[in-house]
Amino acid sequence: MTTAPALQQLVLKVHSRCDLACDHCYVYEHADQSWTRRPKIISQDTVRQVAHSLATYAKERELATVSVILHGGEPLLVGPLRLRGICEALTTALAPVTALDLRIHTNGVQLGPRHLEVFREFDVKVGISLDGDRAANDRHRLDRRGRSSYDRVLRAVELLRTPENRHLFAGLLCTVDVENDPVAVHDALTALDPPRIDYLLPHSTWDNPPPRTDGSPTPYADWLLAVFDRWEQQGRKVPVRIFESVLSTLGGGPSLTEALGLAPSDLAVVETDGTFEQADSLKTAYDGAAETGYDVLQHSFAELADHPGVRKRQLGIDGVSDTCRACPVVESCGGGLYAHRYSSSRGFDNPSVFCEDLRAFIEGVTERVESKAAAVRRGGELRFSYVELSRRLITGQLERLVALPGGEEAWRLLARLDADERSRPHVDAVLGHPYLLSVLSSLWLLPGGNALLMALTAAAAVRAGTAATLSWDQPHRELHLPTLGTVTLPEPGRVELTVTDEGFQIRSETDTEPGRWRPLGSVELADGTSLLVDDADPLRRDSYSVPVAPPLAPADLDAFRERVRAAFGLLEAHRPGRLDDGDMLDVTTVTPLAPGAGLRLGSHGYAALGLAVDFSPEEFARELPGLRRRILPAAPDRVTGPGRETVPHA
Repeated sequence: MTTAPALQQLVLKVHSRCDLACDHCYVYEHADQSWTRRPKIISQDTVRQVAHSLATYAKERELATVSVILHGGEPLLVGPLRLRGICEALTTALAPVTALDLRIHTNGVQLGPRHLEVFREFDVKVGISLDGDRAANDRHRLDRRGRSSYDRVLRAVELLRTPENRHLFAGLLCTVDVENDPVAVHDALTALDPPRIDYLLPHSTWDNPPPRTDGSPTPYADWLLAVFDRWEQQGRKVPVRIFESVLSTLGGGPSLTEALGLAPSDLAVVETDGTFEQADSLKTAYDGAAETGYDVLQHSFAELADHPGVRKRQLGIDGVSDTCRACPVVESCGGGLYAHRYSSSRGFDNPSVFCEDLRAFIEGVTERVESKAAAVRRGGELRFSYVELSRRLITGQLERLVALPGGEEAWRLLARLDADERSRPHVDAVLGHPYLLSVLSSLWLLPGGNALLMALTAAAAVRAGTAATLSWDQPHRELHLPTLGTVTLPEPGRVELTVTDEGFQIRSETDTEPGRWRPLGSVELADGTSLLVDDADPLRRDSYSVPVAPPLAPADLDAFRERVRAAFGLLEAHRPGRLDDGDMLDVTTVTPLAPGAGLRLGSHGYAALGLAVDFSPEEFARELPGLRRRILPAAPDRVTGPGRETVPHA
């Protein structure tokens, strides 16, 4: 039996009651009513057992990080003192074995200075539920006496926007209601300057379908596309997870939310009585849908990871219905949220109840991106966008990256290089390398992610000729410096890279002699353009749907370069001026592929072109223009975000 994908997110229910009476709440208003049978508040003994069990699991699976989301009901109802005890127990158990990402999802009504003292102490990130302006929010989010919650929630948001608390503000969660004006909702939320917005489809099933307005077969798609258009008009000033996820998957990147895409679920839930449950959203399907029969006293997280219900949500394309498998947008949609597929007649073997909306939404985004991409005629615009995206992906993980071994040292050097006008072009060259983009969104999560951070920083320093010394634990004998080449070390272990104005040197602890260096080659085209021939970057293998060629022998590399030069010459002869007109899409890197593989675009980078070692110049001149048309929909807008997250519950 294959090892279950690791569980890396825990929703910990600390209070099972709520001070609001939202009529769209899946906990209290939908099929499952198990909250009535559970204790109001989780006991400290249960918290300690959860913390101990999760720490054991994190150590066994060698997890670089785990995320714990304090949830309810309304988690603030436990009070600041109990919250501090919960955070302390989790931190004490988990901090020695993994990086703990501690969060809380709240309606914000109770949030006050004493809560924030606790959150500052334990670096708890706070997500607030708010459905838009006053009219939109008060359509559903009233308290138990029928009063508006709007002003109290806004007070909470203002507390989070103060300088001392701003770093704790995780974002706003908004449940879509198609009766609300989409632009008014988005403008009201962006006016609060949140770090992120999550738009959530209302929890629904085929037995209990979502409300729909008259006049459109896809009102939820219409609503989201109206917000998308407004988001574009505003210059995307606030990240919106559902939009970024679709843009990411359209460009071959990962899904950024559990609600979309085919990535396996990595979520566990523990209720106030210590019982393990599956995804909380399943409560909308039927009474007991989320139950596992497991609890933290008698079962481990490893046992939960092997639970059949958990495994069903980790099957990718094999876990969706036949209708979904045949759908052209399945890579972006992924069949929608698992709970939204339920019907009493077929269980979860259905498309999402939002199927038509999701397809119309994804196709609508695609059309808009294609239209924008058609205006991009010169690759320099693309290169700038992707380099800036790489910068955002790295800075978005700054706190986690500097916590890695050597991370702070690497960050300081990279920031210094980036701030200097003379060395910044060399930083751009490394950050714009197409094979790096696929991993930058989750660098801190990768096994050996600190080694890759050190290597890319070292590559920038070497290119710039900036004096520096970096040392780190290298997990493999092959140490690749992106855009430059590969050092083969005597064995894995501690290495030291020194850069001087005369060059660089790499030494290992076990050998005083430098490792064997193999630089990457390049090919000069007739117009003076230089293309990197990258046949060694280990990340290149993940960028093509066909096998890559192994590093080429010198004679084979010379022959490959001559064939590339001849191919571009033939293309220019057949189609004069087309390279300058954008057919190249600013290709910077050519990678040899296995014989018979033809021409391929790198799936994780606009500037990568894969060519079979036996390609012909005639084949190249014939097929390259068509490849350009295929990449246009994703080129300027491909986004990979800061990691995939579970669906936040509003």
